[in-house]
Amino acid sequence: MRPAWIVPDWPAPAGVHAATSLRLGGVSPPPWDSLNLGGHVGDDPARVAENRRRLALGLGLPAEPAWLAQVHGIEVLVLDQPEVPAKRTADATVTGRPGRVLVVLTADCLPVVFCRVDGTRIGIAHAGWRGLAAGVLEATTAAMAARPAELMAWIGPGIGAAAYEVGAEVRDACLAAPGPDAADFFRPGRPGHWQLDLAGLARRRLEALGLAGVYGGGWCTHDDPERFFSHRRDGAERPTGRMATLVWLGTGPGDSPQDRSHR
Repeated sequence: MRPAWIVPDWPAPAGVHAATSLRLGGVSPPPWDSLNLGGHVGDDPARVAENRRRLALGLGLPAEPAWLAQVHGIEVLVLDQPEVPAKRTADATVTGRPGRVLVVLTADCLPVVFCRVDGTRIGIAHAGWRGLAAGVLEATTAAMAARPAELMAWIGPGIGAAAYEVGAEVRDACLAAPGPDAADFFRPGRPGHWQLDLAGLARRRLEALGLAGVYGGGWCTHDDPERFFSHRRDGAERPTGRMATLVWLGTGPGDSPQDRSHR
């Protein structure tokens, strides 16, 4: 089986290419089966490297992705320089350099892809509840070097509200965060707990910034074990793998995941 992925359904310019990997088509055994792309979850590094190689080949990536050490923060790396820095501790990246591949890893948190409507700049962010409350989407938008009305965003697969129970400390942090009111995205559950609509909250924050369009959402990583890794579903008792969401600026036809049949 070859790697499989989701192609964003959004009106991005032709030169902007993006995809989210599924867990299918790799070489990792259980519990990372099978296309685990995370090198920090206990999987054999050689298997992770082979999984990354397979995905890069399948997508026809123009370069090695700029893999990050993600920390649930709001640091945004601007990767416009010819060389990619060796140390990349951040939760978001942006670039205007064609052929530079940006990437985040997720297994319940949201990947959020950005692009300018003129196709000259792209960005990507890793957005869990901590990142949303701290302002990672706002920080990424600011780093895109454009007015928000010149940007669009796509929200990739993440945990759905019905599966995402959080405590009072999470709700309090989100309600206290600057920006739009988050109360609508917390539905009462069992005493002292709420169901958090993470994608809905991300969409509200992006729309409040005034982006030209916000697309995607609607997947639940927790409820689709055949296609998605989920830390909330699997990680409490055993390791789980990571999906990758990638975005890059191409230089011509034939360099897009949409152009390949094995999706």
